[in-house]
Amino acid sequence: MKYKHLFFDLDHTLWDFERNSSESLTEVFHQMALSEYGVSSLDAFVQSFLKINTALWDAFDSGKLHHTYIRENRFKMVFEELGAECPPNHTEIGELYLNSLPTKKHLLEGALNLLDYTSSAGYGMHIITNGFNEIQARKIASSQIGHFFENIITFETANAKKPDRRIFEFALETAKTTPEESLMIGDNWIADVMGAKQVGMDTVYYNPAGLKFDESPTYDIRRLEELMIIL
Repeated sequence: MKYKHLFFDLDHTLWDFERNSSESLTEVFHQMALSEYGVSSLDAFVQSFLKINTALWDAFDSGKLHHTYIRENRFKMVFEELGAECPPNHTEIGELYLNSLPTKKHLLEGALNLLDYTSSAGYGMHIITNGFNEIQARKIASSQIGHFFENIITFETANAKKPDRRIFEFALETAKTTPEESLMIGDNWIADVMGAKQVGMDTVYYNPAGLKFDESPTYDIRRLEELMIIL
């Protein structure tokens, strides 16, 4: 067995962020009666949020802004993009979304089969995420995958975020392993693949869209279950 330890990203790799987020945004839309503020449709609200949220988290990963900025501004930015009136209680909307989101349990297709397989095969399994301790812990509990993982490494526990090499070094040290025995699996080219590459880890790029970059990961997969063939 070439690898002894597997390090997974959480959002967009195992936990179905888009589906879970859409469910929470639907609740927010109806509970807060957002159509009264000029939001044209639920679909427009969801799509605008997902686009803006992705851009903000990319900026966070690149070190361009603080996570509190995301929480304080993303819904304001959505209303602005939709040409709708920003409700005076937009912070309450953000809190409602954040309370709902981690209760959602949907995993990406093939994720549970993969985790069952890798767990049965005896790999040490860990998560490395740029998310918040409390939020990520609740997502893992809701989706009932906590028993698969020995360690959950967040940017708060490591005091560094992907792609910073320090979070990977912290994760390897926590798992008591080496880069040579470890494999990083994630959907984000910069944060997961290029980040892990810095410390000498082999990488799996979960790449359902078939994106191309100048460099290559160790493995490039479209479906999570392809990893079972690699391992």
